Amino acid sequence: MEIDSASISSCSKENQMIYQEWFSFADSDSDGRITGTDAIKFFSMSNLPRPDLKQVWAIADNKRQGYLGLKEFITAMQLVSLAQAGRVISQDLLHSEVDLENLKPPQMEGLDALLAKKKRAHKPSDPDLNGSSQLQASPTASWFTSKSSKKVPMSSVTSIIDGLKRLYIQKLKPLEVTYRFNDFVSPLLTNSDFDAKPMVMLLGQYSTGKTTFIKHLLKNSYPGAHIGPEPTTDRFVVVMSGPDERSIPGNTVAVQADMPYSGLTTFGTAFLSKFECSQMPHPLLEHITFVDTPGVLSGEKQRTQRAYDFTGVTSWFAAKCDLILLLFDPHKLDVSDEFKRVISSLRGHDDKIRVVLNKADQVDTQQLMRVYGALMWSLGKVLNTPEVMRVYIGSFNDKPVNEAAVGPIGKELFEKEQEDLLSDLKDVPKKACDRRINEFVKRARAAKIHSYIISHLRKEMPTMMGKAKTQQRLIDNLEEEFGKVQREYHLPPGDFPNVDHFREVLSGYSIDKFERLKPKMIQSVDDMLGYDIPELLKNFRNPYD
Repeated sequence: MEIDSASISSCSKENQMIYQEWFSFADSDSDGRITGTDAIKFFSMSNLPRPDLKQVWAIADNKRQGYLGLKEFITAMQLVSLAQAGRVISQDLLHSEVDLENLKPPQMEGLDALLAKKKRAHKPSDPDLNGSSQLQASPTASWFTSKSSKKVPMSSVTSIIDGLKRLYIQKLKPLEVTYRFNDFVSPLLTNSDFDAKPMVMLLGQYSTGKTTFIKHLLKNSYPGAHIGPEPTTDRFVVVMSGPDERSIPGNTVAVQADMPYSGLTTFGTAFLSKFECSQMPHPLLEHITFVDTPGVLSGEKQRTQRAYDFTGVTSWFAAKCDLILLLFDPHKLDVSDEFKRVISSLRGHDDKIRVVLNKADQVDTQQLMRVYGALMWSLGKVLNTPEVMRVYIGSFNDKPVNEAAVGPIGKELFEKEQEDLLSDLKDVPKKACDRRINEFVKRARAAKIHSYIISHLRKEMPTMMGKAKTQQRLIDNLEEEFGKVQREYHLPPGDFPNVDHFREVLSGYSIDKFERLKPKMIQSVDDMLGYDIPELLKNFRNPYD
């Protein structure tokens, strides 16, 4: 599977050198990013009409990050060159029969004179002259550790993700820390949580083809992959891009600052010993990270013989993932109580779930109809939604479709379904930035509700006598207290946390040690949701809008 992206490999070395020099010139603050303001100045030298430049930016910044890196800049320049040659700019233009390698750079009026002027002003010991990409380490990493991080200047924000980091540190994180949101709901976010590549998690019972599915997409086996009819994958494996093929143990992964997995330390060493990261160089992994999971077993084996909280871990990954694939095969349609618990742990992430009926060429067309009906019936018992869940049917492995079983109609169906699923996967990197914003807003609302609950419980506690009895009464009647908070602040009931989980965590704390409600903090988060985030999106939208 190939992700549509700016392909630097489709550009000759000579042109790459030219584009690198142009990129360094256009990048006014030398941070490895061309913002909308930089682009308007530089692209105007092409003398293309504004609608064409708007389309150029939209295609180059297809991930909607609000800036262009070197790869995206090269894509933009190739599009400008094609537009100057009279071609109509469209998303498919770069993938049409165009010889990108021998495509000449565009005509940029007055650029040569400006570059000559810059060279005279600077000595030739410029670090950019070797033509290599000069992407610096993100300065935002220090925001999460610096004591002065609450005063991050707006000028240092050069992308939507940077803006979210700034808002988190200045407005949301203080609320989370004050009301212990990280102990009850989700660990505090780090720099790597914002910068991580989009993730796709595969869930299913054993031998439904999860590892084979990843192998099929990569056209290669990842380090440490085991495939077989028995329960083979006995650990959570994160498959991500790396310089060479290697497996990194879970305890090492969890303490690496540049990886977004530090939150997994809360599940203990028993889990981390069953967690690993497989790295390998692959073009697809430059855009997407895959999470392979152990097959869900049935009976006591799943619940009592795993030394860690399996559903807790899947819930943690579900919050981080951009897409969750539930895999079934025609011979494992029954949703066991254990698998039902796992699916229930995905509550609140229904929009990310896709169902895949894998190995569908193992049955004939008549049986496939029955299997599909049985799967929909099983899912209806588990997924409490009035809408019908989208199910992709196919055989996602490297073997040709078994036409003897499914016939020519079945083969055509599988090909169309596979195309649809791959199209969904290709959209994951493009929607990653939108997903980050979506998850950030969800987190802010959850933190607000959490602070209302905690402060309400604190208010109900007596000043002097009977604290222990009152605390026990509040914990026992937690559902009733949630109802009071909901009515007092007019909050939607569906946004409240799981009562049983909240009760379990709450029982380990003294409620009278919690903070009372701080209206200024709540107002700050309301301002962030109502004004700061819309303003951020406005600042980093297409500069030609």
